[in-house]
Amino acid sequence: MKKLIWVSLLLTLGLAPTVPAQEKLPLKLVATTPLPNFTGDFDHFAVDVKGKRLFLTAEDHMTVEVFDLEGKRLHSITGFGQPHAAVVLSDSNIIVTDGDGFGRVALVNGTDYKIMRTIKLPNGVDGAVFNPVDQYYYVESGSDDEGAKTHVINIIDTKAFKLAGQITLPGNHSEAMAIDKAGKKMYINLTGEDKVGVVDLESRKLIAQWPVPDAQTANALVLDEPNHRVFIATRKPAKFFVYDTDTGKVVTTLPCAELHDDMWFDTAKKRIYITGTEITTVLDQKDADHYVHVADVPTGFRAKTSILVPELNRLYIAVSAKGKPGGKMAVQVFDIQP
Repeated sequence: MKKLIWVSLLLTLGLAPTVPAQEKLPLKLVATTPLPNFTGDFDHFAVDVKGKRLFLTAEDHMTVEVFDLEGKRLHSITGFGQPHAAVVLSDSNIIVTDGDGFGRVALVNGTDYKIMRTIKLPNGVDGAVFNPVDQYYYVESGSDDEGAKTHVINIIDTKAFKLAGQITLPGNHSEAMAIDKAGKKMYINLTGEDKVGVVDLESRKLIAQWPVPDAQTANALVLDEPNHRVFIATRKPAKFFVYDTDTGKVVTTLPCAELHDDMWFDTAKKRIYITGTEITTVLDQKDADHYVHVADVPTGFRAKTSILVPELNRLYIAVSAKGKPGGKMAVQVFDIQP
């Protein structure tokens, strides 16, 4: 009876106890663009902030999809076998890496979206990274040979649109790459070797290899150059690693999203976003050696392809339905919260 009287008094005074509100998530979904006629997987995004466009390589749909920065679908670029990575050049043209037997890179007109020129490359064309210092585009080619001991990174001179050389690396496959601001060093997941590699871009030689302990299938990679750190994420198991780039030693590890493909470092907020199936893992960097799990933000099935656009304070994510009967494919737009 006393308890009922006390609650009644609190209600009368407007002081009723409240349940704490759910903790605010670091990402807020603001738009979703369904892609109802699509099947299969996506691979990578590219952004043209100046032109207010977003490009998404739909590798199994054999197209590059064009969106505005609010997520509205504008156009579908055809003529590819299996597009993987893309970069928007200063003249607004686009270079797309194209695999599945094509083994090439394609130069696409940024106005009418026609393929203008191509460069033939070895089989297994896949991911790429752009070096803004020398305007070179580094394109990975794998090996289709069982037990292959080497593969190459093809160097595309984007100003002349020609092959400018190759870098030979150990193993049959590499994944994500990052280049320092000086344009002199590349950090790369030597996925076929379960190592992180460091390449000197002037000599075009591999100068260091760091083992990935107790894990396989290193996929995503991000460089935190001011703190002398490189972040990678593996799929088996799903784990986030921090390496000291001065020593090549692992500083710390944390669990992360399963089946991830992309990872981003928000330098302004000191956050890491790892996009995988069903969730995006968000980590806080407290300092160079210490990282804290903030949240696992719900996204969608195989929502592993993403791009962070700091200028807009947004994270774009592609949701795939590959392997999920009746699954819905879409592009999601998230605003990054304080």
